[in-house]
Amino acid sequence: MINFMQIYLVGGAIRDKLLGIPVKERDWVVVGATPQAMLAKGFRQVGRDFPVFLHPKTKEEYALARTERKVGKGYRGFVCNFDPTVTLEDDLKRRDLTINAIAQDKNGKLIDPYGGVKDLNKKILRHVSSAFTEDPVRILRVARFAARFGDFRVSRTTTRLMQSMVANHEIDALVPERVWQEFERALQEQYPERFFIVLHNAKALQTLFPEINPYLSYCRKILILAAKVKAKNTIRFAVLFSKATLDAVKSFCKRYCVPAAYKDLAILLVKHQNEFKQAKKLNAHELLHLLEQTDALRRPERFNDFLQACSLISDNHIITYLQKAYKIIAELPLNKVLEEKTSGQKIQQQIRKLRQEALGKLINLCCE
Repeated sequence: MINFMQIYLVGGAIRDKLLGIPVKERDWVVVGATPQAMLAKGFRQVGRDFPVFLHPKTKEEYALARTERKVGKGYRGFVCNFDPTVTLEDDLKRRDLTINAIAQDKNGKLIDPYGGVKDLNKKILRHVSSAFTEDPVRILRVARFAARFGDFRVSRTTTRLMQSMVANHEIDALVPERVWQEFERALQEQYPERFFIVLHNAKALQTLFPEINPYLSYCRKILILAAKVKAKNTIRFAVLFSKATLDAVKSFCKRYCVPAAYKDLAILLVKHQNEFKQAKKLNAHELLHLLEQTDALRRPERFNDFLQACSLISDNHIITYLQKAYKIIAELPLNKVLEEKTSGQKIQQQIRKLRQEALGKLINLCCE
């Protein structure tokens, strides 16, 4: 298509194809081109920090081959060079892991200057070069890839390199939004517990997630269970903090700008998990109070998520009991009460009384 340019498929598409995993998206590197040449061919530029272009038909991303020079802290502290003299090998060298530094030309030939295929076969996560240390996000990425590929191990040299980055405080330059992005993606992987284990081995867990560090063994077990039942991400996040204090959860969520759906469920679980565990010992007033505090009637979907989270840390038979309790008060006929010409406060009192009576019957039935 473009005679004077050399175009290569790179990164995750090659890695996943070699692993027999369905390829979700493809990224391309263009060698020997300029931004002006790409625009002349109908590509649309979208990159802010360096030139990335969208193909006029496929809309896939094409990035000019580039090198990077470290000039400041963090993952934004780079100056990029993307002139036409940058080679494919130069571009691949700046990537994080060898398994992500494999390219393929238009004829299907693999270009693998840093041993990515060998590491794929040996199931090793290994850094490409010493340039790895220049971007602290790579520590999180290695941990996330460990969560995705459960049978891969991180090489000892890469672990030592990550430890040195922590010791040199390079990790302190991470921005909260980027940390949360990797954290959230790791949670949904098949082996989410490995994200935290790798960070622990890199001595980064205490720095990044001190709320989780004291409970690593517990977190490992609970995440294995959550992944096994394919729990949704918000539930995995909530149970991860089920041993933490309320203040710890709030601190974590504030520091990393955690979305409300994650934060609210985690807080709900931390505040009410003990009441949940004692649910069968509660009287009608206390049981209604638990359903009200967990906002079961107004937000039934989140209440169900709360129950699922509780099921991972407690006995499942309580789930059935609370589901019955919710159904009883949700389906309770209230038309006559609502039609009465009286104050709103009195109507609420009557509704609470009816609900408590209905729950009392459930309690008595379960005690027989």
